[in-house]
Amino acid sequence: MADNTQRFTGKAEAYERFRERYPAAEVLTRLKDWCGLQPQWTIADVGAGTGMLAEVFLENGNPVIAIEPNEEMRIACERMKPRWPQLEVIDATAEATTLADASVEMVAAGRAFHWFETQLALAEFRRILKPGGWVALVSAGRTDADTEQARDFERLLVERGNDHTYARATYRVHDRLEDLFADLHQAEIPGEQQLDWETLQGFTQSLSIVPRRGSPTFEVFEAGLRTHFERFSHNGILTVQTTCWISAGRLSEALIPH
Repeated sequence: MADNTQRFTGKAEAYERFRERYPAAEVLTRLKDWCGLQPQWTIADVGAGTGMLAEVFLENGNPVIAIEPNEEMRIACERMKPRWPQLEVIDATAEATTLADASVEMVAAGRAFHWFETQLALAEFRRILKPGGWVALVSAGRTDADTEQARDFERLLVERGNDHTYARATYRVHDRLEDLFADLHQAEIPGEQQLDWETLQGFTQSLSIVPRRGSPTFEVFEAGLRTHFERFSHNGILTVQTTCWISAGRLSEALIPH
């Protein structure tokens, strides 16, 4: 857990500037339909990062408690507070949120759930949720389509990234939830990013697996990235197909310990 909380140290600025935002209207529409989401619900955004998912709920009028253990990401999230007075930011983890028992109507997690210790986190979610409360998981990123471009980019991450245990986990989180949640609802929303070279550089610097600028392996990674860009871009623009995965359910009584 401690190691995972530091994965994005040195990456908060790039994350805030270059990561794809969540499609707020589509996310809110589905959570209202599936869960009956109301503006008065308090949302615990666990692993809140720079606050991208929190902002979706804040725009809906919800009070949001953003829980983020990484100092740099948390500071970025706190910069939202002047605009959103109903935002509270807490230094804590998914496995130990510090929130009171039965204090929130919904627990949400964005591109973070795969970093949690699953059973400990779900037990904590059960503790802080009010009876009948919901868990919503929302991820946005590169599609899992099996294309030559997608395969080449994944090969670059595996061969020149800084984590030899890397496995593409973002979308797979949403493939194995039936045993964890009851009344499960899921949707996928297609999207697209248009990236010039500078934006692609910034986006890759937001990924935990990519070597930071100045590190011994950065130049090797960047050379591979440039080759990828030149191979697949057209007129100086790389088109990346993306997906927003949305899942919402109630915790399964059978499998998650009280």
